[in-house]
Amino acid sequence: MTDEFSAVFVISVAAELADMHPQTLRQYDRLGLVRPQRQRGKQRRYSQRDVQALREIQRLSKAGVSLEGIRRIIELEDQVAALRSHVVELTDELDRTRLAARGSPDLSRVFAAGSAGDVVTLARGQRPRARSQALVVWQPSRKNGR
Repeated sequence: MTDEFSAVFVISVAAELADMHPQTLRQYDRLGLVRPQRQRGKQRRYSQRDVQALREIQRLSKAGVSLEGIRRIIELEDQVAALRSHVVELTDELDRTRLAARGSPDLSRVFAAGSAGDVVTLARGQRPRARSQALVVWQPSRKNGR
């Protein structure tokens, strides 16, 4: 059984599935709009996901978006997907840190945001470097029911 990422279609089949000319697929490959896998002899192999991308490119093109605009849209969508993945990783790390902090107050962490936008984990009581322009996010402890 194949998944949507399995490269199984030769260029003529992928072109037919996407309702395009094979030369169009070659051009989109050269422009980096679609990146099919390569077999021996550099033959392109397209996945179902590639065919879906080709259909989306065709839809955007028919709507009047230039190929450069389409390339930029694809690039931004890839960045959004990577950022979403990174948010999930950071959320998981934060959850693990919170769980660890419940059992031992010494393991609790403070997060700082640097001027470059990076997130830095600091131990409680630790401060960013002296020349750092980091913003420290702090929440007071809730003692005496406050």
